Amino acid sequence: MRDPFSAPVDFNNENHRAGNELTRTNMPLSVGDYGLQNGDATTFAVNTDTLVRHQLQGASLQNDLTAEDSITRLMDPETKGLYFRSRSQEEEILLLRKQIADASVKELQLLSEKHILERKLFDLRMAVDEKQEDAISGALKQLSQKKGHVEENMRLANDLKGEEEELYFFTSSLLSMLAEYNVRPPQINASAITAGTKRLYHQMQWKIKYLNDATRNNFHQYAQDPNDRNTGQMYHGSNYHQEIVAATPSNYFEENNGPREVRLDDSQFYRQDNQEYSADDDPLPGIEGFQIVGEPRPGFTLTACGFPTNGTTLCNFQWVRYLDNGTRQSIEGATMYDYVVTADDVDTLLAVDCTPMDDNTRQGELVTEYANNGSKITCDPEMQNTIDMHISNGRAHFNLLVLGYSSDEWELAILTLKRTGYHIKVKDEVLTEEKYSSNLQTKIPNGRTTQFVLVSSGGVNIPFNTQGISEPNNEDSDVRS
Repeated sequence: MRDPFSAPVDFNNENHRAGNELTRTNMPLSVGDYGLQNGDATTFAVNTDTLVRHQLQGASLQNDLTAEDSITRLMDPETKGLYFRSRSQEEEILLLRKQIADASVKELQLLSEKHILERKLFDLRMAVDEKQEDAISGALKQLSQKKGHVEENMRLANDLKGEEEELYFFTSSLLSMLAEYNVRPPQINASAITAGTKRLYHQMQWKIKYLNDATRNNFHQYAQDPNDRNTGQMYHGSNYHQEIVAATPSNYFEENNGPREVRLDDSQFYRQDNQEYSADDDPLPGIEGFQIVGEPRPGFTLTACGFPTNGTTLCNFQWVRYLDNGTRQSIEGATMYDYVVTADDVDTLLAVDCTPMDDNTRQGELVTEYANNGSKITCDPEMQNTIDMHISNGRAHFNLLVLGYSSDEWELAILTLKRTGYHIKVKDEVLTEEKYSSNLQTKIPNGRTTQFVLVSSGGVNIPFNTQGISEPNNEDSDVRS
């Protein structure tokens, strides 16, 4: 009987051959070809003994597969079952080896990617640390700058405090000086103080002029009569005192029709104290050389001046306009010796009435002087051109401020004047619109102003303001024109 294991084998199992060839093809990817060192994915050098062993196993396996069919034909069923079971286990082992090799390759790839990610994470941490250091240095720099700004603000605040103290001292000294001559500005601001200073300067000039004229006219008289009771007064200086008794400037929203009184002294008018009169033949107070000084144009100040005679100590002033129809119109609030020409005076004759009085309340003869040598006040050419252009267009738009619900809340508005009427818009909403009528009035205070009141036909008062909208030098003209 022949030994079944020594008989020649004809290997015809293609499936087993394919599986074995596939297994041998992937054998070089065995886990033995790779290794791990310090957590990095590196490739080991190929072991020669391992390759030879795999080649021998592959050759032996091929020979076994060649003789498979012959062997299985001669085997009994039990042996054949064991044989196929062993072959199946060998194939399973080869498949598991292949999976292990694939898993090893994937593990190496994952380790390599992990190493790359760790490097990137390290770089990110370094970048974050640098950014944090930059942010800290920037914050320290900003704190240093803020500290410098705070110190600079403190220094400027101290300087400003010193300047304010100097300004207060200067203003107080100037007001004290003006108060010595009974010049009291109606408001404590630069404009009022400047006006009071100018007024005092002009008064001092008039006083010096009077003293010089009096000295020249009376020098020979005093020389001939050394016992004259006024000689000592001449050489020791006259005792002049200015007293101005006047109401406060006209308030825009208040009616003040009563005239204001101005107490005069030698700084403004000359009173001849050396003249003596009896109670029966005392002449009435009077004014000599009464005139108006200044340029008669809108925006300029006119000043009435002269020399008081016959004991004149008090003068009542009233500025008036004469219209084309001969009507005499008193200017409300214009009861001082100085007056600012306004656009309302254009095309009218402007004059001032002066009533001299003495300490016994005796009134002298009324003296009237016309401005501009008795000619009409002319308008500024630029203003006249603007008015003519609006008249020719038949429409005019003006930006101004209208008083809101509170006393200090001004809202921007547009006043549109047309040939037949007017309307006022606030934020594109019509505030009021009506036609011109005899009941429509416009109230503008005397002097320079940026405010006026429009009284509608129904008697509603609408206050307006142009401050900050027009040019500072043209605000009053814009209001009145």
